[in-house]
Amino acid sequence: MAPGSNEASDDVTTNRTSEMPKTYDPGAVEDRIYAMWEASGHFRASGRGEPFTIIMPPANVTGALHLGHALTFTIEDLLTRHHRMLGDDTLWLPGLDHAGIATQSVVESELAKEGLTRHDLGREAFVERVWAWVGRYRSRIETQLRKMGMSADWERTIFTLDAGPREAVRRTFVRMHADGKIYRGHRIINWDPEMRTAVSDLEVEHEEVQGHLWHVRYPFVDEAGTELEGGVVIATTRPETIPADVALAVHPKDERYQDVVGRRVRVPLPGFTRAIPIVADAAVEMEFGTGALKITPGHDPLDFEIGERQGLETIRAIDWDGTMTAEAGLYVGMDRVEARDRVAADLEAGGYVVKVEDYTHSVGHSQRSGTVVEPLVSTQWFADMDALAVQAAAVVREGKMRIVPQHFAKVYLQWMDNIRPWCISRQLWWGHRIPAWYCLRCDADQIQISVPRPDAEPIAGSVAEVIARGLGYEEVLRLATDVTVGEGASAIVSESDPAIDACPQCGEGPLMQDPDVLDTWFSSGLWPHSTLGWPEQTEALGRYYPSQVMETGYDILFFWVARMVMLSLYNMEGGEPPFATVYLHGMVRDPQGRKMSKSLGNSVDPLEAAEKYGTDALRFTLATGSSPGNDMKLTAERLEGGRNFANKLWNGARFVIGELGEREVSAPARDLELALEDRWILSRVHRLCASVDALMAQFQLGEAGRQINDFLWSEFFDWYVEASKVRLRQGDETPLAVLAHVLDLGLRLLHPYMPFVTEEIWQQLRPRLAGEEAEALIVAAYPLGDPGWLDDEAEANFEALQDAVRAIRQVRSDRSVEPGRYIEAYVVDKAGSGALAQRQAVIETLARARPLHVVATRAEAPTEQVVTQLLDRVEIVLPLGGLVDLDAERDRIAKAIADAEEYLGRLQGKLGNAGFRDKAPREVVEREEQKAAETEVRIRALQAELGQFG
Repeated sequence: MAPGSNEASDDVTTNRTSEMPKTYDPGAVEDRIYAMWEASGHFRASGRGEPFTIIMPPANVTGALHLGHALTFTIEDLLTRHHRMLGDDTLWLPGLDHAGIATQSVVESELAKEGLTRHDLGREAFVERVWAWVGRYRSRIETQLRKMGMSADWERTIFTLDAGPREAVRRTFVRMHADGKIYRGHRIINWDPEMRTAVSDLEVEHEEVQGHLWHVRYPFVDEAGTELEGGVVIATTRPETIPADVALAVHPKDERYQDVVGRRVRVPLPGFTRAIPIVADAAVEMEFGTGALKITPGHDPLDFEIGERQGLETIRAIDWDGTMTAEAGLYVGMDRVEARDRVAADLEAGGYVVKVEDYTHSVGHSQRSGTVVEPLVSTQWFADMDALAVQAAAVVREGKMRIVPQHFAKVYLQWMDNIRPWCISRQLWWGHRIPAWYCLRCDADQIQISVPRPDAEPIAGSVAEVIARGLGYEEVLRLATDVTVGEGASAIVSESDPAIDACPQCGEGPLMQDPDVLDTWFSSGLWPHSTLGWPEQTEALGRYYPSQVMETGYDILFFWVARMVMLSLYNMEGGEPPFATVYLHGMVRDPQGRKMSKSLGNSVDPLEAAEKYGTDALRFTLATGSSPGNDMKLTAERLEGGRNFANKLWNGARFVIGELGEREVSAPARDLELALEDRWILSRVHRLCASVDALMAQFQLGEAGRQINDFLWSEFFDWYVEASKVRLRQGDETPLAVLAHVLDLGLRLLHPYMPFVTEEIWQQLRPRLAGEEAEALIVAAYPLGDPGWLDDEAEANFEALQDAVRAIRQVRSDRSVEPGRYIEAYVVDKAGSGALAQRQAVIETLARARPLHVVATRAEAPTEQVVTQLLDRVEIVLPLGGLVDLDAERDRIAKAIADAEEYLGRLQGKLGNAGFRDKAPREVVEREEQKAAETEVRIRALQAELGQFG
């Protein structure tokens, strides 16, 4: 029977009534079921069985649940529920991330509404304000996850700024610094001019921007700086950085420029006399633009690397606030966007612009402020990850850690083999403050500060300059803001705050802590072990580390997963990776395949979707909508399909439970004489259990869910339940045990995907299951399948029965037979098993075929005025007299033949006219010929159909 079909379902009604409501109402079920699970302690790790651990990716404390969260946590909850039902000691450990830049940005926006900045409050008061905000909102994401049915061990929730993670961060930083893996350096970083902080690559979102590509000529100059004829043309999208150019570069194998390497050109701007060299470097792309590249180490990562190799100076023409510095000459003080236009105009006026092209290119924007990110050279804290990357690559190459899907292992290894220094410092006030201190006396010239004054301009300058104006060291330590530490300062790194203010160099002090905080990803990188108590050797760390699965999106494989692997291998002994498997899911996209975003207006609020369709429908749609590592398109039709499945499950289960009444039934025994349909469904459900078990082990969660759906909807409800009604109508209760057993197994299989509706149904079914000890489905045993129930013969025979029913139904539909009318049918059992004859009553009911003749040979069925369907194991013969009015049908077909022959005659007459063929366009003649050929085919088909009527 097709999914959703009600055909034949009205044959059987029951006098018994179910305790279950007629319709499933998720709103009346979900909160109650969740409260029952939590109150019963079912989310806690049992302490029994093999450990199975998932460390939840910490959601931002600022966050509201979005579809990315919903997909991540649905998959993790699915895995958690599955292993809990397998009897494993299952721990899903939840956490929250302090989300440094995101949280600070939100709180600063709140302050702005009051006309304040963080500097008005000062660091200590501002951080207290952030903690107050976190206290109000940190439970929001947890509440939303509970609404989605997530069965995490909430009592173990960890926050990245809790005491344990703080200690882990400090211990790691100090040890890496001692090992030379963390250092202060002067390198190029992503800079947010609005937030005034370095940002990680992950916090940069690239957008396609329509701009221009300026082709600019740099004139040759001699040793004295005199401009000569000719020059080199470069192509740039950022003319505002030309004031910071220190060289031009070409590829050493580029034949176009072999004779210019070593010559000098002038920066072609008014007021600039700087002559710069032309160098050869293999990093230059010969195919881009003109093949010549202007080198601006202060404002481009590639140029910075080339500059280091070539020994070039670094000039900063754009300041920390996005305005032009004094190095920009007459453009000083301009905003960088204004400077771009002014520089371009001056180049044009000077005759140095060869051409300008429209150009679309990818431009990095800060995820938080939305402003264009500026590459700037800055003194920051960096982590050298080279040695750690080698170890992290080895665990994948040696098979100690697998990545699902496998092709992402190549991406992971490519990143590991090309690792770069990681900028780990951020110019923020909220987060893990860097555990380094500086002596205000020894480094007085290296530390720049601002000291606010109530009724006057702040005192700004170096500590030495401020002290010279009459302030004391203690006053500076207490009042200083906007602290910047120069590259030459000597950091004192300590695992705990220095107990005394004495400097180990001068013996005096006082000491000032580094003003920066660590990149959020540094603390998140310690997540697999810091959440379990490290650096203390806790019982939880010993039992649940390493974890079995890390599940997350493929987009943060490097930014987070790789860092967890590297830092865990560094901190933990034994050389084991922090997880055995990395499972990567794709992105959720809209029906057109676009990324969901507020700007496009295509975002879907998962809580609103859960409210409309039911949480189970949303979870099932997300879990089965794609395969590992692939994106999925979320449509209303898919969500409706999930809701329809929940309703189908409810209605089918309501029938089964209603038929059971107050009876308590045991699972069927193999030594019983069972009907064909019983043997078939038991074989099918146990085959399904084994298949799902294998798919789960391969992390083919979507395919496993789809197989469960197909089995319950089609095989169980549409076929077996309908077939069982034949015996139930006759007062035969033998199907009841099979109905209950298969429903029980189906609910267990489906529970990790759709926990609420399955638990609600199972609580109704449980009292009818003899010997069932589990108090809730969430902790009931997950079925793995019993091969003793597999029955190939029963499956083949019942499939023949299904083929017969489907064939009869198809003819009924084709001939528009009224749904309630029975028709005569012959079923030729070519296999000769006798099984179809034994289940003749089932075929009669499901196909509405009566009288039904199950015969052994085609000779036993009529041959005149019949419709036949020839299948592999059966042949269906249906007398036309039972389907239609023969005389009326003969007249209808005869008239159709006459009309077609008349139309064909007109076409042939036209085509036989030489004038038409000579004058009409070729395509018109061919179209008429096609019509004639199609009409001849139709006439032959009608004549064959008429022949069926004798």
